[in-house]
Amino acid sequence: MINLTKEINKASLAEFHENLNHDVSNNALRHAVAEVGIYKAAQNIEAKSKLNPAFNVEVPTGKVTNQKRSGRCWLFSTLTNLRTEFATRYNVKDFELSENYLSFYDRLEKANYFFQNIIQTADMPLTDRKVNWLFASPSGDGGQWQYGANLIKKYGVVPSYAMPETVASENTSEFNSTLNNLLRKDGMEIRQMIKDSQPTDERVQEMLSDVYRICVYSFGQPPVDFELSIKDDNGKMIEDPSITPKDFFKNYFAIDLNDYISVMNSPQTSKKYNQSYTIDTQGNIVGGEAEKFFNLPIERLKELTIQQLKANDTVWFGNDVGKQSERSKGLLFGDLYQYDQLFGIDTKLDKGDALDTRNASVSHAMVFTGVNLINDAPNRWKVENSWGEANGDKGYFTMDDKWFDENVYEVVINKKYLTSDELAAFDQEPIVLPAWDAME
Repeated sequence: MINLTKEINKASLAEFHENLNHDVSNNALRHAVAEVGIYKAAQNIEAKSKLNPAFNVEVPTGKVTNQKRSGRCWLFSTLTNLRTEFATRYNVKDFELSENYLSFYDRLEKANYFFQNIIQTADMPLTDRKVNWLFASPSGDGGQWQYGANLIKKYGVVPSYAMPETVASENTSEFNSTLNNLLRKDGMEIRQMIKDSQPTDERVQEMLSDVYRICVYSFGQPPVDFELSIKDDNGKMIEDPSITPKDFFKNYFAIDLNDYISVMNSPQTSKKYNQSYTIDTQGNIVGGEAEKFFNLPIERLKELTIQQLKANDTVWFGNDVGKQSERSKGLLFGDLYQYDQLFGIDTKLDKGDALDTRNASVSHAMVFTGVNLINDAPNRWKVENSWGEANGDKGYFTMDDKWFDENVYEVVINKKYLTSDELAAFDQEPIVLPAWDAME
């Protein structure tokens, strides 16, 4: 046991008190913070004037979506890319795909993915970090762009009317709690069966049947086929009396999901640029494509994003939305809250150290739909969020370039914009990172 000896004593407290009273401005500041809170007291009043929502490169888009009280931002953002293409191609500005349809299969597939990982690690102790990580969150709302791509390839897509949201799909806390309780119990049973040299296939199938039932009760029954009936903005009908979700995607969308890769910016000393990475146990479909990240400097992420936007193609991106942001006004400003000036402290960590210490994380996914360029250099970005129209400019946020530098970690880019050297490096076998890596 470590013997800790340095304690806070009366002399320490007296010194702290004296230091506080040494500067008379502290009295006014402590009253201000106590009255309005840290964020309001520290907010940079120039932020809104510098985030004018006007952009000289902009992809035409419609109404934003709303993930409500769920963690499905990655899926909403993936489908935003698809629906923007559909809306442009078929002149249907406010068209929306069903997030609930893919959420259903995501949770069923994640349960199977968990069971297979439990089988693979059954000979390892529960105290092993990987096993502990698996049981900590057997199934959740979160995910990556590749998760969405895997689901779409396997199950197709449907319009929102074909499988609308439910109370459970829009507020997933009860569903998550119920399902994770069941999966942990099932996981322990699987480990015991393997320890006792019993076959697991039939029992796992029964377990998945239970998960399927929970998903149907909570999210509804996914359609095998549906009537396609959409009126475009000129009043012309897009119709098909019966079409499957896979045929709908195949016949009505031009996007090739295999053309897109995840380009990340992780300036940690443990990671190299021009190197591809993947994360152990990160996935949602057994047999699906694993998430593969290609690490590049932040300036290169910007260049690639601008190229794609100029080609009228929106950009999925992973970020740490809780940092230097104001939800109701839709502000993403690198110097929005000036805590250091307020308290006379220094909290600045560089991006790599922030990831290493878990001071930063990839906590959210949104979509770039525009950028403003001055002499070919970006100074602000247009962002489509999935928090409904009540936030920002009817749901759209404005980001300054410093926020991009510090809080954007991943963009999904068409491979045609990468150089031949970058593509060759990406195609190399990825380094496998542990399940608990900061980029998970």
